[in-house]
Amino acid sequence: MNVVEDDELLAIGAFARRARLSQKALRLYDRQGLLLPDRVDPVTGYRYYRASRLAEARLIVRLRGLDMPLATVADVLALPGEQAAEAVAGYWESVERRLAAQRELAAYLRIQLSGDEGMMDMYEIQQREVPEQLVLIEQRNARPEDLPTWIPAATDRLAALAAQHGGVFDHPFVVYHGEVTEDSDGPVEVCVPIDPARAAEVTAAHRTEPAHREAYTRITKAQVQYPQILAAYDAVHHWIGKQGLDVGADPREVYFADWGPAGPADEVCDIAFPIGVQP
Repeated sequence: MNVVEDDELLAIGAFARRARLSQKALRLYDRQGLLLPDRVDPVTGYRYYRASRLAEARLIVRLRGLDMPLATVADVLALPGEQAAEAVAGYWESVERRLAAQRELAAYLRIQLSGDEGMMDMYEIQQREVPEQLVLIEQRNARPEDLPTWIPAATDRLAALAAQHGGVFDHPFVVYHGEVTEDSDGPVEVCVPIDPARAAEVTAAHRTEPAHREAYTRITKAQVQYPQILAAYDAVHHWIGKQGLDVGADPREVYFADWGPAGPADEVCDIAFPIGVQP
C-alpha cells in the first residue's frame, strides 16, 4: 500500500500543498535544476511529481528557511547524509560569523553617527610595559581589502624565517605607519619578534622595536573586521587624550591567539598605541 502511495503521481498543485511550497517555487526549482518534475504533460505542460519526492521537497523548504542560496541547497542535496550534515553545519558557521561581524558593524555605526557617544563603554582600556624587541619585518602599502590575505601570509613567511633563529619569541604584531582606508594605503608593517640574542646572525629584514609603555584594548575576531575595528582605534586614541597623554609611535595590532579555530566572540587581538614620554 505504501509503495503504491509513494509512487503516486501528484499534480503540481497537490504536490505543492503537501510539500508546503508554492507552485511558483516549484517552477523556480525546476528551472534551477533543483527539483525536477517526474513527468511533464507534452500537450498541457502540466508538471507531475511522485509522492516519494515529498521528503526531498520538504528538506528544500527547511534549507531555504536558513536563507541558504539555491546553489548551496543543490550542493547539500547532492551529498550523502553525513556529508550533507557537515555542509549544513559549515554553512551555518559562516552565517554566524557574518552576523557577528554585522553586529559589530552596527555598533560601530551607532557610535559614529551619535558623535562617538558610548564609545568608551564598549572598550576597556589598559596599559602595559613592552620591552625592547628584535623583530623580523615585512612591509607594503595595502588597502583594507588586502589585509585579511596579506597579514597572515606575511606572518607565516616571517615565522618560517624565525624558525631559523630559535623560533617566534613573542606575539606577532602589525604596525600601521599610515592610515589604511578606502583612500589611503598605509604603509603597513608585519613584525615577528625573535630572540634578541640572535641579532648577529640575522640577515633577513629586521629592526629593533624600542621599549615603551602602551595603552591597548582587547577585541574579538568579529571586531577585527573592517571598518568596525576603527572604533577600537578611536577608543584607545580618545582615552589617551583624556588622560592628558600623547601618542608616542604608530598604532599596532597585536595578535596573540590562533586565528583559524577562533570563533567570532573569541578575543584574538589587542589594538595598541605606544604612549609618549611625559614631561
